[in-house]
Amino acid sequence: MITGMSDTADTGERMPDEEHRTRLRERRLAAARNAERVLARLGFRGTLRERLALLDAARDVYDLDEPADVYGDGVVEALEERTAGLLGQEAAVFFPTGTMAQQVALRCWAARTGSPAVALHALAHPEVHERNALSQVSGLRPVRVTDAPRPPTAAEVRDLEEPFGALMLELPLRDAGFVLPSWGELTEVVAAARERDAVVHFDGARLWESTVHLGRPLDEIAGLADSVYVSFYKSLDGYGGAALAGPRTLVEEARSWRHRYGGTVFQQFPAALSALVGLERELPRLPGYVRHARVVAAALREGFAAAGVPWARVHPRVPHTHDFQVWLPYDAEVLAEAAVRTAEETGTLLFANAWSRRGPDIACTEVYVRAAGLDWTADDVRAAVAEFASRLDG
Repeated sequence: MITGMSDTADTGERMPDEEHRTRLRERRLAAARNAERVLARLGFRGTLRERLALLDAARDVYDLDEPADVYGDGVVEALEERTAGLLGQEAAVFFPTGTMAQQVALRCWAARTGSPAVALHALAHPEVHERNALSQVSGLRPVRVTDAPRPPTAAEVRDLEEPFGALMLELPLRDAGFVLPSWGELTEVVAAARERDAVVHFDGARLWESTVHLGRPLDEIAGLADSVYVSFYKSLDGYGGAALAGPRTLVEEARSWRHRYGGTVFQQFPAALSALVGLERELPRLPGYVRHARVVAAALREGFAAAGVPWARVHPRVPHTHDFQVWLPYDAEVLAEAAVRTAEETGTLLFANAWSRRGPDIACTEVYVRAAGLDWTADDVRAAVAEFASRLDG
């Protein structure tokens, strides 16, 4: 069985765990770059030359003879108008990061509602990945609706013991497995918040790919909320940046807070142009990625069953977006080593992302399906599972 330690080639001494993990991560990233077949080639992992090549398509989305932007005009304004239109909102404002955009949105709503309390899921991005920024930077008070690995329910919102001024819903909820409520469940949760006299803000970093599961167009989904944040790099492959969309008065106030937070950057044309390219090129492809992710997920389940893996879970069983989780009953480093070694020996990388420990001999990884994965058949996936599983022992 592969362990968390590795023998050195010359002395036979054991390599410290941290050094082993660092080398394994380097091998994994190299495998992601060099593998002949992958389910997704994420742009941000490319070379500088490859990333700059993204702007070769910029001439198709914006007049490059226009003056460059200065403090948010020009191409940045064009991106804001395009985003507001797609989301069916009055206006939108560009931010360099989603963390900043959401802090600003929620503090603006707190001033309007008179309440600093923000109801949100325990697995929501601000709670897990932002170092307590809502409270430490913006003076807000997070109130956890639930910690269950699923979207919050209308009953949980309705029965929350303390008052709150805003309800933040992450769509999809990434750390629970990129899960979404049904359309009916979502409308009920929003209605429950309204009953509590609260506003609703959508953390829509990945809202772009939620239309297939929810069965509604973007503007109808975004129209349920009082404000919406979207990311330009997580699925659209842009260089970075985000937008906050909502009522014009909120957006104008958000511009002032963006300045105060240091987010009114002198020139943002590379990020803005890459976002416009993403909206033009990647956004129409996302429903196809979601549909193919369901083919991949089903084949993964079949492949692990055929390989005799004692317990395996694809979550959600039918993916809600083009990203989902795979859980297996092995140590995380065993799985990481098997994934990398399979890629090094066969040229096919099935699991490109890190594995995280979720319990004794249980680990989880995220699987992304993008354009590079569309030519994988179910048979291809099952064959890749067999190769991977064969390297789990010995």
